[in-house]
Amino acid sequence: MKEPNRKNSLHDEGYIPFELDEINKIKVLDSILILNDGNVFFGRSFGSKKTSIGEICFNTSLTGYQEIITDPSYTNQIITFTFPHIGNIGTNNFDNESNIKSIAGIIVRQHPTKPSNWRSEKDFNEWLGEIDVPGISGIDTRLLTKTMQKHETCNALLSYNKDGIFNINHLKEKLRKHPSMNGLNLSSLVTTKNQYHFNENLHHFISTQHSLNKNFKPKIVVIDFGVKQNILRHLVNINAEITVLPEDTQIEDIKKLKPDGIFLSNGPGDPSATEKKCRNLLQSLFKLKLPVFGICIGHQLFGLSFGAKTSKMPQGHRGANHPVKNLINNKVEITSQNHGYEIVFKSLPECLKVTHISLFDKSIEGLKHKEFPFFSVQYHPEASPGPTESSYLFEQFLNLIKDSKKNAKT
Repeated sequence: MKEPNRKNSLHDEGYIPFELDEINKIKVLDSILILNDGNVFFGRSFGSKKTSIGEICFNTSLTGYQEIITDPSYTNQIITFTFPHIGNIGTNNFDNESNIKSIAGIIVRQHPTKPSNWRSEKDFNEWLGEIDVPGISGIDTRLLTKTMQKHETCNALLSYNKDGIFNINHLKEKLRKHPSMNGLNLSSLVTTKNQYHFNENLHHFISTQHSLNKNFKPKIVVIDFGVKQNILRHLVNINAEITVLPEDTQIEDIKKLKPDGIFLSNGPGDPSATEKKCRNLLQSLFKLKLPVFGICIGHQLFGLSFGAKTSKMPQGHRGANHPVKNLINNKVEITSQNHGYEIVFKSLPECLKVTHISLFDKSIEGLKHKEFPFFSVQYHPEASPGPTESSYLFEQFLNLIKDSKKNAKT
């Protein structure tokens, strides 16, 4: 195998050369990627110039890199994009899913080009620098993905040196000391610090023209474990009055708001660790017997609250083309997904019913309570990026709230 064209050779025994294709050949490979299985890759740096460590994962989406990078669910993770053309449409303010700087880094095949899109407001490379996210290009991301698939979980390190000289043994030791995702409650890093109201509407590209509900304005409390903006927009689209609260909110403060429904948001980290911290709040919320809708970690917290168990998935589900079967109507939905944990089938309590399953691996994608108006899905019906055919679940939540209020009057 030929050594890459470099100005400087590495002085450490850990140097592992690899070939770059002609389009990605450069004079200095100034960035390094190290996996905790010992694999080392060299590439070209872009974005923030720093060393960063996180759990490495891959996303197969063809669109929506800005939304993915700003999704708080990716906190402390390094994302490998299997689609090669990342950054070519630039960035804009609307497509951010949060203002939180939590992602550890990104890996791409081709070095980002100058933007060419009418919606672009800022160059991708410049934007990454502003939000302090490092990137590495020139990596064979398909090969890297296959390498990741050999491990149940894998941490990685990204590092930059303008001369392309690295102390690999030192970096490997630094990586070795980094904790795994298991047991980490990361939602505390991304939850809102203060209560706030949200009233931003859906983008006109995906809007349903008019609100799904004009004559009823329910009050919905969102418990923020790392909520995406597009989830809140969908709740606004059902004409709801939205109040977003921190994960450590006291139940008495929620009662004062007199909500009609409770929403448990998406978020990062090990759901069992988050559930331990928020157990008292979750148990108190379900005792209110108000309609509850959970997405992603909100789905897992719903299951855990009633006695189910969660486990780390070998690779997780991350992409915008995942088929899910709705067991209620026997239809298939193409969904957007981002999770590394799942609810264990064998641990389900009698009170919970499976409503959706993955057609990739038969894992649980949806649950409902058999007696009370509680339901959840593992995938992201709000998409961003991804197909919008599962957005009916927000209307389903609205109907549960309506029915609950009717029943309270009789």
